[in-house]
Amino acid sequence: MFTADQAKLGRQVYKTSCGDCHGPELEGVAAPALAGPAFLQKWQPPERSAADLYHLIRVSMPKLAMGSLTPDDYAAVFAYLLDRNGWPAGPRRFDGSDAMLSQIRFDRLGAVVAPAALAPSEFVAGKRDRPPRSAGPSPVELAGATSADWPYHTGNYSGTRYSQLTELTPANVGRLGVACVFQVGPAEVFQTGPLVYRGVMYVTTVRQTVALDAATCRPRWRYTWRPRDYEIWPLNRGSALADGYVVRGTADGYLLALDARDGQLSWARHVVRPQAGETITMPPLIYDGLVVVGPAGSENSIKGWIGAFRLTDGFPVWRFNTVPQPGEPGADTWANPRGLPQGGGAVWTPLALDPAKGELYVAVTNPAPDFAGQLRPGKNLYTNALVALDVHTGALRWYDQLLPNDTHDWDLTQVSPLFRETVNGRERSLIATVGKAGVLTVLDRDTHERVYEVPITTRRNADAPVGSKAARVCPGMQGGVAWNGPAYNPRTHLLYVPAVDWCGIFQAARNARFEPGDQYFGGAYTADSAARAKGWLTAVDAATGTVRWRYRSAKPLVAAVTATAGGVVFTGELTGDFIALDAQTGRELYRFYTGAGLLGGVVTYTVGGKQYVAAASGGGSYNFGRDGSPTIFVFALPTSTPPSAGPPAARATGYR
Repeated sequence: MFTADQAKLGRQVYKTSCGDCHGPELEGVAAPALAGPAFLQKWQPPERSAADLYHLIRVSMPKLAMGSLTPDDYAAVFAYLLDRNGWPAGPRRFDGSDAMLSQIRFDRLGAVVAPAALAPSEFVAGKRDRPPRSAGPSPVELAGATSADWPYHTGNYSGTRYSQLTELTPANVGRLGVACVFQVGPAEVFQTGPLVYRGVMYVTTVRQTVALDAATCRPRWRYTWRPRDYEIWPLNRGSALADGYVVRGTADGYLLALDARDGQLSWARHVVRPQAGETITMPPLIYDGLVVVGPAGSENSIKGWIGAFRLTDGFPVWRFNTVPQPGEPGADTWANPRGLPQGGGAVWTPLALDPAKGELYVAVTNPAPDFAGQLRPGKNLYTNALVALDVHTGALRWYDQLLPNDTHDWDLTQVSPLFRETVNGRERSLIATVGKAGVLTVLDRDTHERVYEVPITTRRNADAPVGSKAARVCPGMQGGVAWNGPAYNPRTHLLYVPAVDWCGIFQAARNARFEPGDQYFGGAYTADSAARAKGWLTAVDAATGTVRWRYRSAKPLVAAVTATAGGVVFTGELTGDFIALDAQTGRELYRFYTGAGLLGGVVTYTVGGKQYVAAASGGGSYNFGRDGSPTIFVFALPTSTPPSAGPPAARATGYR
């Protein structure tokens, strides 16, 4: 079906255009495997065809330059893929014709057969009959901003990413040093948000969950999940803690709970469907005996949802469909003149909660097909919407759709922080929401009105829907705010918003071909050169929306931002630098090069009365670079320090 020379050329093209995501040996790193057992597990079923796979590669790859290779290069890459999966070379060149594709059947491969793996099972029981002792954190600890720990992904249920710790200040933070370092494992995507409770730090990778001493980085235990189903997107952003459990999702669709004391598996339940394009990347939220989580995969046209599961065994309790089923409220906002598959509405970023109201806040992402809005006329509820639910029942209380009929893949990604500010002489309960569109929107949580909106990255040609004519738009598909959101400091009354400034060219197709579980864009996107991408940290007056200062990063800013009562803001850059800024002015106070880009959490906490700051370095992702291996850096002041000579010269002061 292909020649040896064709496969040789395909290897070269693959290395240049595909290897960063799918791995140098097609093993899967930031994107699914294209060879071996994991690949065959998906493509051996007889309902899958080589024609489907070849179409998917041609229209959606490379991810940031869809359809940009020549026909010969696409054919060569496909030949290399066949070669690596045991198909023999021969005298005939692969030309991508239907006649050739119809003869390729992955379910009949004889050279490579997927070995027997752990069979998918709805429920996996742990080794212990009894749940772990109720060792916390408690609901009060998870809700409060006064904790010396970091027990929830965004700090607390309100998602303020704010700590009342005061040891580190603008006067002394320049004397920070590395307290310890932990190398988590081999190179893979590392976007974890560390949690810290009573001196123990919990971090995750795609398959590993590790507990560390939060002051020395020495491991206490390590648990490794053995996949039982297809890992559609190999990444994980963190876990949740409550009542002695550590709970997380897996790339193959399981929700699992570990005993926080020793990492023993308590239970695992298969809750999402990888073959339908669903996976779990988000950190869960635990409240009142419920674990709340939802699947990622809008680009795969999943039918999105958010659901609650019983903490003791993962049994499903409620589900809210973010893409309404026929007959449900909102279903009439999806017109379908051509009878095509429609979906989206995934959830992949942290949730926020008001325990007093019992109100859960969810950021729902884009509709699909992504770019072809004309194929799904209407508002497409509840995509790109802030959705407020009853945390106990999942009943809808209210929503605000920020982008009806989105055509740019501009996911709404954040629904925090929750905070109170005096606006025009009246104290109000507010919520900040932001996403890949690059606009910070603050709403009143009682009246549901929008209080103000502020652009926090470059916006050009942003108001027109994507059409059949190619157009350059800012932000692009990877622009705006990603998986880490704003921090709020009640002392400075400022919101600190990280953002990506990266543009690209969008174009919608007249039609869209859907393959279950695979990417379904309905058009093409080509990003500007990565060298042109940069980042911003914008400080916004939380009451008025006035921009107070901006810090410019040389690369996209996707790491977490943490504000402190000591007057310091901590974050990390894709340059590899962990940095500390003055909370009032944005002046640079400290910089440390970790050796690889920072894409994950940045948290602060105390152990033995001493303040520490931890940052996740390395790992990368397909869109923001693949440098470095997953590593946790922990910083603290030396035990004894010389008199301060003052902070270094400012690099980012004032608005710019």
